[in-house]
Amino acid sequence: MTVGTRPKARRAASPAFRGVGSHTYVSGAASASLRPALESPRRPARVLAAFPLAVYLEVRSETEPHVITLVTGGAIRLPNAVVVGDLLDGIAAGDDGWVGDGVIEIGGLAIRVRRWWDPAPPLGSAALVRLSRSAGLLGEVRRRSPRQPGLDPAGAPSLLDTGCRTGSLTDAITAAERLIGLGPGLTPSGDDMLSGLLVALRHLGGATGTPRAVWLADWLAAAVTYDARTRTTPISATLLHCAAKGETSPEVTGVLRAVAGRQPLEPATHRLLHLGHTSGADIAWGIQIGLSAVLSHAVHSNGEPS
Repeated sequence: MTVGTRPKARRAASPAFRGVGSHTYVSGAASASLRPALESPRRPARVLAAFPLAVYLEVRSETEPHVITLVTGGAIRLPNAVVVGDLLDGIAAGDDGWVGDGVIEIGGLAIRVRRWWDPAPPLGSAALVRLSRSAGLLGEVRRRSPRQPGLDPAGAPSLLDTGCRTGSLTDAITAAERLIGLGPGLTPSGDDMLSGLLVALRHLGGATGTPRAVWLADWLAAAVTYDARTRTTPISATLLHCAAKGETSPEVTGVLRAVAGRQPLEPATHRLLHLGHTSGADIAWGIQIGLSAVLSHAVHSNGEPS
């Protein structure tokens, strides 16, 4: 999922920023998933990519998340994001920086975290009958959308769907391992599908009291994150680690809330489908696979939905 569309040229920092000493200081609101990285002692970092609305910063660390996304209010608020209030001017790929002690420094810019937000807000309880009704509408909206996934339904996606619905760890993990890093882009299609699946299993499984779905999420999360750094892009590997813990963007959370009956499903799904070129469609597909698995395991455990 790319939140910018073209490299950002270097230019002077925005006059809206307040300069102090040798740095220009701004305040930011950070995902709670970044608290360990930001509150640790300062460590070196490097800019992986810079766009008009987002900058991807890799922290030299063995812990996750090791990529931090700096975004403005108009960008996608990824679960590893720090939101700032102005354009990210004067930053380019390859720039060096520092992260820690509550501050992110890149060149002459210093972002101090003043607020935190939750990338995995609790969904609350949800009735199985509501999820069952939502499954059909979610599929219909996906089919009608001009935004289609970047993967062929046959092969690994089909095996993933079957493995999750039947509870076959062998099939589900085999399919997941095939999907890691599959497809082009900063976040390949296979990774986007797995991210949608992981958050759906964890949140919808917990909301419906379906422990088998959460158990499946735990196993898949372990398999997907085991060697993600060597199998896909650094940005996508970080987002997979976030998804493994149920952390995601507001667009994905909106669809989960809609599936549970908290808000209208069709507009929430359309917002998700319009993310990136295929990212939104791939994530929505993963959510649908997870939703089908939750319903299947709930029925097998408790009988018909009620």
